[in-house]
Amino acid sequence: MKQIRNIAILALMACLGTPLVAQTPMSAAEFEAYVTGRTLTFGLDGMPYGIEEFRPGRRTTWAFMGDECREGHWFDRDEQICFVYDDMPQQEHCWIFWRGDEGLNARFIGDGEQTELYEVQRSSRPLICPGPEVGV
Repeated sequence: MKQIRNIAILALMACLGTPLVAQTPMSAAEFEAYVTGRTLTFGLDGMPYGIEEFRPGRRTTWAFMGDECREGHWFDRDEQICFVYDDMPQQEHCWIFWRGDEGLNARFIGDGEQTELYEVQRSSRPLICPGPEVGV
């Protein structure tokens, strides 16, 4: 009887979309090892969202799709990986990262938003950043 009850609970959890395995946040060391020397493209709800190049020394270059690049850096705070960009040094953007079946996943922490990004492409090529108002 206990086995039938356990099967019913598992079936109910599957129907509700509740993950059976918790997402384990990456440590700063794991994150650094995964991203350094790579350029990652992230998606949101089936659409391209942005791209970030990760360089040694925890330096980054970020661009929303079709937007100008922003230089910055990242640091860790507990289980979070936080980004600060040179053009807005007072504003932190903190995320929890974990490894998924298809690559890196990220959940934004703060402001009540539930933004979740996922890796759609990984490259060792640098991010190409055209200057502002190119061709004007």
